[in-house]
Amino acid sequence: MPQDIEQEIRQLRELIRYHDRKYYVEAAPEISDLEYDRLMQRLRELEAAHPEYASEDSPTRRIGDRPVEGMEKVRHRVPMLSIENTYDLNQLREFMQRVRKLLPGEEVQWVVELKIDGVAISLLYENGLLRRAVTRGDGMVGDDVTHNARTIRDIPLRLMGRDVPPVLEVRGEVYMTNSDLSLLNEEQKRRGEPPFANARNVTAGTIRLLDPRICGRRRLRFFCHGLGYAEGFPVATHFAFLQKMREYGVPVTPLAACFDGVSQTLEYCESVVERLHELDFEIDGLVIKVNRFDQRERLGTTAKSPRWVIAYKFEKYEAVTRLVAVDAQVGKTGVVTPVAILAPVQLAGTVVTRASLHNADEIRRKDVRVGDVVVVEKAGKIIPHIVRVERYRRRYWLPPFPFPRLCPDCGSELSSEEGGVYVLCRNPECPAQLKERLRFFAGKDAMDIDGLGEKLIDQLVEKGLVRTYGDLFRLDQDKLSQLEGMGEKLPRLLLNNIEKSKQRGLAAVLAGLAIRHVGTKTASLLARHFGSLENLLAADIEDLSRIPEIGPVIAQSVYEFVHSPRGRRIFEDLRQCGLKLTEESAEATGPSPLAGKTLVVTGSFKLGTREEVERLIERLGGKAASQVSRKTDFLLVGENPGSKLQKAQSLGVPQLTEEEFQRLIETESAV
Repeated sequence: MPQDIEQEIRQLRELIRYHDRKYYVEAAPEISDLEYDRLMQRLRELEAAHPEYASEDSPTRRIGDRPVEGMEKVRHRVPMLSIENTYDLNQLREFMQRVRKLLPGEEVQWVVELKIDGVAISLLYENGLLRRAVTRGDGMVGDDVTHNARTIRDIPLRLMGRDVPPVLEVRGEVYMTNSDLSLLNEEQKRRGEPPFANARNVTAGTIRLLDPRICGRRRLRFFCHGLGYAEGFPVATHFAFLQKMREYGVPVTPLAACFDGVSQTLEYCESVVERLHELDFEIDGLVIKVNRFDQRERLGTTAKSPRWVIAYKFEKYEAVTRLVAVDAQVGKTGVVTPVAILAPVQLAGTVVTRASLHNADEIRRKDVRVGDVVVVEKAGKIIPHIVRVERYRRRYWLPPFPFPRLCPDCGSELSSEEGGVYVLCRNPECPAQLKERLRFFAGKDAMDIDGLGEKLIDQLVEKGLVRTYGDLFRLDQDKLSQLEGMGEKLPRLLLNNIEKSKQRGLAAVLAGLAIRHVGTKTASLLARHFGSLENLLAADIEDLSRIPEIGPVIAQSVYEFVHSPRGRRIFEDLRQCGLKLTEESAEATGPSPLAGKTLVVTGSFKLGTREEVERLIERLGGKAASQVSRKTDFLLVGENPGSKLQKAQSLGVPQLTEEEFQRLIETESAV
């Protein structure tokens, strides 16, 4: 019997740790909160009845039963240095180029991570057991907050896995979600206590409390983002370290990604800023790190900060206002986007009255209700979005927002996107979609029809003068004279601009038709590859998929559009209107040897940065790849080439010097 009880206790502990990992690390819970609580209750009962099987790493031992008397000062074995930061993307690029110069001839990989706006701490594990948690402090000495760190469910008391090193110091950020801050402030209101202003302040105060029971009630969270002191931990890169932490059951910062090139890294940084509304916690920037640990060691540190890492921060502005209404807007692809109508509030020097709510899931997740007091944020260049609802300020019950079942413009029944979070109007004749499609079609990245603005398009659609793309090219002086504000000269100027746009070519037409997954770059690839609409129509899905950078998803989308009855009608109409539906392919631009060739670039060049050289290759019809393979046609070798040169030599890939490359592109550069 005792052996059976000991085995059940051991199994319960492992099962609870497993479910902690599924919930906190993988965000994929397998059981309900009730089932989890029953497991925990059973373990508590067994441990209380059999104290001989007590263990300090048991899930039941997270929260102590009494406050500690004080916090001990602890010196970090490896200092927790501050890091350099910038608010400018160009300065970020300069930092990355400076690092590459300090590592001549070496390929540098970059890891991008979220900069969590919380409290930095260090977790020391010995033989897999959590022994100590210490705040950053002044970087050299911090406070021992082990009693509070043990209450944070994200932090495993025992690391999972068999290859756990004898000593491992994990560094990361303690934080609180916006959702939990809203719940905490509701509790504060019920107790007659003042609300907390923001998540970071309450986190900083909570982690230093002497009573772990209070910390446990406040549901702090943790993300790992760095390695401190370690013994017997042979990991060579930061990205591999993050993967290993996941295996150990430690949550790491989400959206972390690794890139070879500077341009790819910067593009990813900009894309992450546009996704801030998806996060339920505060970040104040992104952190860009050199991936390889050996390169970090050679780069070293300055007096204040490491040379291998920088924070790209962005100005964030917050304001508190009231949600007056929610307006549903229909986009060019039929996606219905909810928009918050706000009581006017000053934010970043402008008066804000609208903020995106993105989709129905976000409204449910943030529990946004008309009449709520909300916190609105603007970060970088993105449009304002709602961070959280101040639910403690609800004076009375407010009904949940009912997402519309019918299109607000045409009345068609809405449907959910398969496997997605968006709701769509699938009526291609919807006036709202038509207006958005025409605006997109006339934009600078497509047909570039100067003078065809938003108000003019609204009039053209509402008066029934334009129902298709082709109708734009059938406009005349008489039709335009019916519109308000046109005057005498504007119709002639607009008609001239419409006529000129007919020669923009197939790439511009494809970019402007709002084909799903097709942007300007993909449109250009398709147009240059096939050269004409006829060739594109003759291609099957396999032909489309074989184009570099297209892939099966884009190929399917393009094929379905161009062969659909609607797509056929559009192209035939545009053809009859006299639009140019051909494109000079790479082969047709001249005797360029780059047409259809794949080149890889290594080293530094007089022509410009590596990214500029890669863009030149693409412009002249070639493909600039990041890695050398047997499919590589040429390796372009500059000064101080990296390991790609050795790989090219081993594979027999031909090399070009900068002078040889310039001779090859001389003809194209002169065109």
